[in-house]
Amino acid sequence: MLQLQLLSSPPLTPQTLNLNSISNPKLFPSFSSLNSSQTRSFKFNPLSKPSKFSLKCRQSEYFDQKQRFSDSSSSTSPSSLAGLPARFYVGHSIYKGKAALTVEPRAPEFVPLDSGAFKISREGFVLLQFAPAAGVRQYDWSRKQVFSLSVTEIGTLISLGMRESCDFFHDPFKGKSDEGKVRKVLKVEPLPDGSGHFFNLGVQNKLLNVDENVYIPITRGEFTVLKSAFSFILPYLLGWHAFANSTKPDDTSRANNANPRYGGDYEWSR
Repeated sequence: MLQLQLLSSPPLTPQTLNLNSISNPKLFPSFSSLNSSQTRSFKFNPLSKPSKFSLKCRQSEYFDQKQRFSDSSSSTSPSSLAGLPARFYVGHSIYKGKAALTVEPRAPEFVPLDSGAFKISREGFVLLQFAPAAGVRQYDWSRKQVFSLSVTEIGTLISLGMRESCDFFHDPFKGKSDEGKVRKVLKVEPLPDGSGHFFNLGVQNKLLNVDENVYIPITRGEFTVLKSAFSFILPYLLGWHAFANSTKPDDTSRANNANPRYGGDYEWSR
């Protein structure tokens, strides 16, 4: 709240002040120039010693309300309401004339134990999505084919040389009643001129009557980017980052004493 006080030098009396002249803009131009749309209040007493008036500006109240609204909006964001940290979705895409390839990591899964700790139940993986071209710089993602790279398959790609090749075979229904009805084969072969690799995904799905083959050339630079990203994300797919973040010096010694099988000195104490 802003308050201004103005003191007049001589005291005013009813004889020296004509109250009707207040409304005269020639005598009191400052009064007539006030904007009636702004919220202000005047207190003018000609008989007081000394005479004064107070100016109240509500602009500060506006900013106070705006600040309170901003604070309340940030405190009621979805992340704060849920009590969970913000989640981020990342990926990397490569677009070529015949197809497009999108690479996305998938986090591992953990299950709680009776002791209050967590144990990994499923390792993470990298999801490859192949979409055939439907035109110039257009891709039909409704016909996309997916292939999930395990941590071991990621390691094979990371160690792959420019003149080397590899292939992976997946049966999503292996060990189930529909085993053999869906076959996926991913082949990574070097280009004839040695400038990169072909990523060729063949899918045979007898359940949906689908037999499709999608391939995309990957240059040496693009393949280097993929291998660098795979190397970075691999420990996270194994869940080792969760173990590293939860490890403290005092907790390590206490855990080793409680269960010597997991201690670093177990091998040397045999």
